[in-house]
Amino acid sequence: MKTIIRHQYLNTLNTLKDQNFIKVLTGVRRCGKSTIMLQFQDFLCQKNPKAAILAINLDVPDYRFLAEKSWKEVYDYIIARISPQNTNYVFIDEVQNILEFEKLLEGLYSHPKIDLYITGSNAFLLSSELATLLTGRAFEIKVLPFSFTEFLEFTGKTDQPDRAFADYLHIGGFPEAVRLAQSGYNYVYEYLQMVFQNIYTNDIVPRHRIYSDDSYLEVVHFLIDSVGSSVSANNIAKVLSSQQKKIDNKTVSKYLDTLTQAFLFYHVNRYDIKGKQHLRTLGKYYLVDLGFRHGLLGKELASDAGHLLENVIYLELLRRNNQVWVGKTANLEVDFVVRTPAGFTQYIQVSQTVQAPKTLARELAPLNSISDHHEKLLITMDFDTGTYNGIKKINAIDWLTHKHN
Repeated sequence: MKTIIRHQYLNTLNTLKDQNFIKVLTGVRRCGKSTIMLQFQDFLCQKNPKAAILAINLDVPDYRFLAEKSWKEVYDYIIARISPQNTNYVFIDEVQNILEFEKLLEGLYSHPKIDLYITGSNAFLLSSELATLLTGRAFEIKVLPFSFTEFLEFTGKTDQPDRAFADYLHIGGFPEAVRLAQSGYNYVYEYLQMVFQNIYTNDIVPRHRIYSDDSYLEVVHFLIDSVGSSVSANNIAKVLSSQQKKIDNKTVSKYLDTLTQAFLFYHVNRYDIKGKQHLRTLGKYYLVDLGFRHGLLGKELASDAGHLLENVIYLELLRRNNQVWVGKTANLEVDFVVRTPAGFTQYIQVSQTVQAPKTLARELAPLNSISDHHEKLLITMDFDTGTYNGIKKINAIDWLTHKHN
């Protein structure tokens, strides 16, 4: 079975190896967390063939029995299987399946011979209770489905990135979906529907009260159809109610929380650039993988291409470890206000094309209204590039594949 080395995550794990942290890989189900753990185990064995490694995946039948035991029984099971002389690299996949797993983690973390690595598919793993318990002890590594460059490497389409990008928007980046695409898109969409159902059944329903499956799916479909648009629980409830679907804004708000906790959507807050303050109203939601758009809604690419591109750019900004907000400047909106890992600020506007003079003027206006001297980018699918009053126009594929200056 073909795989690719996910260098970004492995480099982070290697940097953190033997450091006094619990390494926590979080992300939506099936995005590749378990494979990354296996790749890192291979890396450890290559460096030291005698490395002491204990790997437990609570999602596979061989270890499912542990999920039925108390945290102390699981702790004893692990301690009985480690070497007392050497550093033991202990890996636990889907640790949230163990009742009171935070006590298990605290016990393992305290053991002087254990270097601990865990994965989880729900933000419950880093809930306030656990975060308080493990303050300063846990290092979160946020895993996403394949980036576009990883998609190119996996599919071998590096010489035709423009055509591959259209495929990427359809298929998305779930590794198994990309693999199945070689057999036909219908397999991809059936797989993505199964993934969504798996998330709903395992990560959402057991932890949250869902009043109606139908109304929940209506909210999911609304959000998928609104990526890149400003939304609120109130306006979602109003739209659905106008379609004779009974749901109130409190229920919608709760459902939105469950979707972000399961890493299906990412919520981005608004930021007043001039006033330098965070705003609580009308944020945006971005979908963790655009394959769901086609798998769950059957949407075509021609529909809302600009917002789909915006979704791709947002996820890539996350992969590059940026902090991201939606910018507000007077009555205009900047798609992304970005704080880089090095502490620099960028302003980014995204548009499918700005070939029409009116469109170019509209997209430049928010950036031109910002008086500071931070970097300003206009990212489009146009092949031509240039500079407008200090604003750099960049081709999206060049930006995604790190080919821009």
